[in-house]
Amino acid sequence: MGVNLSALTEFQPVELSALSGKTVAVDAYNTIYQFLSIIRQPDGSPLCDRKGRVTSHLSGILNRTSNLIGQGIEPSFVFDGKPHELKKATLDGRKERRDKATVEWEIAVEEGDLKKAFSKAQQTARMTPEIKESSKELIGYLGLPIIDAPSDGEAQAAFMCMKGDVWASASQDFDSILFGTPTLVRNMTITGRRKVPGKDQYRDVMTEIIDSSEFLEKLGITREQLVDVCILIGTDFNPGISGIGPKKGLKIIKEQGDLEHYMMKTGTEIANYQEIRDIFLGSEYTKDYSVTPKDIDRDAVIDMLKEYDFSVERVESTLNRLEESRKAMKSKRNQKSLDSWF
Repeated sequence: MGVNLSALTEFQPVELSALSGKTVAVDAYNTIYQFLSIIRQPDGSPLCDRKGRVTSHLSGILNRTSNLIGQGIEPSFVFDGKPHELKKATLDGRKERRDKATVEWEIAVEEGDLKKAFSKAQQTARMTPEIKESSKELIGYLGLPIIDAPSDGEAQAAFMCMKGDVWASASQDFDSILFGTPTLVRNMTITGRRKVPGKDQYRDVMTEIIDSSEFLEKLGITREQLVDVCILIGTDFNPGISGIGPKKGLKIIKEQGDLEHYMMKTGTEIANYQEIRDIFLGSEYTKDYSVTPKDIDRDAVIDMLKEYDFSVERVESTLNRLEESRKAMKSKRNQKSLDSWF
């Protein structure tokens, strides 16, 4: 998903505890897809209840959210709105890849190749209306803010960050930088030892912070120029130019200044380039939101997850930890306020 700028980025790895006291706008779709991809049975099957309903996302939301709050981090979940029409080709392509991976997963299961089955299954995650609505229901019961973006959730999260209502945007995608977020946090919900997709290897995944201003300064370009680099590479809204990757795209824009000069020099035409620029540089957002958390509705959480065959004891234990963490953070904030008087 999104533009991969890893080749141009120097990550700043941090312990999750370093974000204590921070508020973050979480790219909800991105995060839920991670849960659906990672939280699976050994053969790649998603976690399901007795009715066959997928529960991987609910497990992720409950446990990973509890972990974040336990570290003193307050998340707000931003959900995508209607996708831009230029994103249709990307969405269609993703569906084709999921359908192909589903067939390959089923074949691998039949052949008893569990490693291949799990790898292929991770590529089959999809957001259904039921998964979306059950995610929002649980997030709401947990008292966490939900923001419905008019279009891209990353654009909305970036706007909230630029306004100072949250400290950072949390997403795996670098698109957040194109949308203007001052600070991007990656791997916030998937820290730990993870399997490398498509390989029989594991790696340690740490939370990473990217300061957009520092990132652009090191590249020696503006945000507007970075958008032009990404249009050359290819975004969710255009296929890019064959043979141009991040490093080559950066070199071109630094030499030519912008897309217009590149197209004039090479005779290349890039369809809809100005419209794509406008998506990133002037995207839609709503001001109708709140990032203030509410009290947990314990009974509602327990009743809901019990319907999905979760262990009531484990749910209660998780909620106890979550509430204790909230109390500890509140006490810490009160102590800081008291100390400021002396």
